[in-house]
Amino acid sequence: MMLEVDGLTKYFDTPSGRVHSVDGVSFTVSKGETLGLVGESGCGKSTTARTIIRLYDPDGGRIIFGGHDITHATQRKLLPFRRRMQMIFQDPYASLNPRMTAGEIIREPMIIHSIPKDEHTDRVSHLLKLVGLNSEQAGRYPHEFSGGQRQRIGIARALAAEPEMLICDEPISALDVSIQAQIVNMLEDLQESLGLTYLFIAHDLSMVRHISTRVAVMYLGNIVELAGSDELYTRPLHPYTVSLLSSVPVPDPTAQRHIIPLKGEIPSAINPPSGCKFHTRCPKAKPECSQLRPELSDKGSGHFCSCPFV
Repeated sequence: MMLEVDGLTKYFDTPSGRVHSVDGVSFTVSKGETLGLVGESGCGKSTTARTIIRLYDPDGGRIIFGGHDITHATQRKLLPFRRRMQMIFQDPYASLNPRMTAGEIIREPMIIHSIPKDEHTDRVSHLLKLVGLNSEQAGRYPHEFSGGQRQRIGIARALAAEPEMLICDEPISALDVSIQAQIVNMLEDLQESLGLTYLFIAHDLSMVRHISTRVAVMYLGNIVELAGSDELYTRPLHPYTVSLLSSVPVPDPTAQRHIIPLKGEIPSAINPPSGCKFHTRCPKAKPECSQLRPELSDKGSGHFCSCPFV
């Protein structure tokens, strides 16, 4: 198993109260697979990613990477694990230092992880070609590239340390639709050629289905459903997942669609509902849903769902 997340929690204290960003999240990612993590904005997807890679310190639970517990590892002890698990960020412009050239940006992880200096130039050229750029572009600055090219530089930087796993935090959401498919196809090619494992976070459900082996659906800090990609998209169980998938655009304009709208707004993460956090918007809610907090349970064939009424 490449990654095990067990009961992960992350809270943020604000003047208005405690924000329950990640509230007991558990899942596993096997070597070589892609786990898609989806949900509405503000559900805790990015916080989960940043806590797993220890950009945030967790408040509870465990993070096991490659068989090693890194939940409370010091920064010094995290260094070798950081080489093995890298992150691709959502905004390719904000995540690149505007004062550094593309070559310097890609070279930086090699310096941090003590890769021999005489290998840097060749490795930078190789990585640029690997992501669809050329070595002549190494001397350019981020503002001289398009958004898609900047994201390719970010991917090259993530690959510079030769990681085993990439955490992709909405890596295509800031890109034009025409570029998104190119980046996803490139990530699939890289996974096959380099043997990578992905945690792929996105809100584009169509793209997640395309790239993911399994998909986890997140709502207000909790995983509410987890299943194989085809299984989840053809047989969603949780009312939240059913509603999300009903709104996914289909390429056939004549196809009959039954969109199931969600009532109300997402509750505040500072004062989340008691019991099942989804019960205030759920079309199938029962009185007991406001009292009992459901847990993920296997509904058969590895299809996990937290709703006890499906």
